[in-house]
Amino acid sequence: MTYFELYDLPETFRPDPATLRAAYHRISRDTHPDFFATAPAHEQQAALDRATLNTDAYRTLADPDRCLAYVLRLHGRLGAEGQAPPLPPAFLAEMMDLNEQLMDLQLAPNPTATAQAAAAVDALAADLDAAIRPTLDAYPSLGAADRPAALDHVLEHYLRRQYVRRLREQVARLEQQ
Repeated sequence: MTYFELYDLPETFRPDPATLRAAYHRISRDTHPDFFATAPAHEQQAALDRATLNTDAYRTLADPDRCLAYVLRLHGRLGAEGQAPPLPPAFLAEMMDLNEQLMDLQLAPNPTATAQAAAAVDALAADLDAAIRPTLDAYPSLGAADRPAALDHVLEHYLRRQYVRRLREQVARLEQQ
């Protein structure tokens, strides 16, 4: 059973938060341990397993990055390390340049340069999000023949976002210095 099937939702990269929350609370009420306190051990365990599944599903689908990864894994697009397709060389060169700037700032802190690097990383993230939005919005209504291309596009976006996430973490450490 997928998380979408658990919540009786269509597969999407952007589940409606209110619908998701309502489904989570409905299952939470049905599987609360207090309702099974006097039940046989196997029923208590089944309720606990379903409650755990419910919590995992909600945490995954409510978090945009986790949801992207989950749907990509459902379709075999995201696997173990090293199984992802290579990203375009121009993007990797841009990441290397930003990474080098951040490494230089670790050695010679400069608040102005750190703020500029943070702005560059934020702009990159905003551009990535704007570029993928139409694909994410259209995905639930795509036919089976069109979904593979959309999944490939989302996978590339996801991999790019992972680079940007690491850059943001580096910037946050620099800002704390």
